[in-house]
Amino acid sequence: MTALTLIDRLSGVKRTGPGRWLARCPAHDDSRASLSVRELDDRRVLFHCFAGCDAETILAAVGLGWQDILPPRAVDHHRPRERAPFPAVDVLRAIAHESLIVCVAAAMLQEGQTLPEPERQRMGVAYARILAGVQLAGIRP
Repeated sequence: MTALTLIDRLSGVKRTGPGRWLARCPAHDDSRASLSVRELDDRRVLFHCFAGCDAETILAAVGLGWQDILPPRAVDHHRPRERAPFPAVDVLRAIAHESLIVCVAAAMLQEGQTLPEPERQRMGVAYARILAGVQLAGIRP
């Protein structure tokens, strides 16, 4: 549908520009044009009553519902959304943090210290996170 579906049911319609109109609001006793109607490039219809009438009341007053003025939806509504990739700067910050943990552990080992179990487990986490960051960048290790 287009804005004309709504415009055709209004009175006192005046075109104010491309895809824009003013009309008398059908939801209240309107003596002058207080309803603004606009059709966007993507065929969405926007309308606003400057006297304060809500959209549902306006649509009901002209015998329309939302389904009558909303543009058709895409056919496949159940496609899973693609996950947006992490910004590269965030991946690099995470890798830098995990690399610092690896460096601290390496310094401890170089001084002859043994890594306690919690630190060894944390090294495994650091390795997995660095590997995941590298894979996110599309690099095969």
